[in-house]
Amino acid sequence: QVQLVESGGGLVQPGGSLRLSCAASGFTFSNYAMSWVRQAPGKGLEWVSAINSGGGSTSYADSVKGRFTISRDNAKNTLYLQMNSLKPEDTAVYYCAKDLSSWYAGKYDYWGQGTQVTVSS
Repeated sequence: QVQLVESGGGLVQPGGSLRLSCAASGFTFSNYAMSWVRQAPGKGLEWVSAINSGGGSTSYADSVKGRFTISRDNAKNTLYLQMNSLKPEDTAVYYCAKDLSSWYAGKYDYWGQGTQVTVSS
C-alpha cells in the first residue's frame, strides 16, 4: 500500500532552517509529481511547492519563493523540502502529497500524516 512518511519537523527560531523529508513506498515514486502542502493553526490547507516526476521542474507559492527549495531523490524514493530564513508565519503542519500524474496538477490521491514545524523565539 502507498505510504508517505514525513520527518524533520521541529521547533526553530526565526531565521533558522529545517529540512523536511518524505519517504515514499508502495508505488513507483519516479513516475509521479509530488507536492508539499501546509496547514497553519486555525487555517485551511496552503499549497507550498511542487516538483515534477523527474525533478527537473519545480514551483513555489509566493510566500516561500526564494526561501524554500523542493527536491527529490528518485533512487531513494524520498522528497525533500529545504526551508531557510524561516518566519513565525511558516508555523504549520507540513504534508507531502502524491499527485495523480507526472506533472504537478494539484490533484492528490495520497497524503502523509504530516510533520509539525514551529517557528518561534
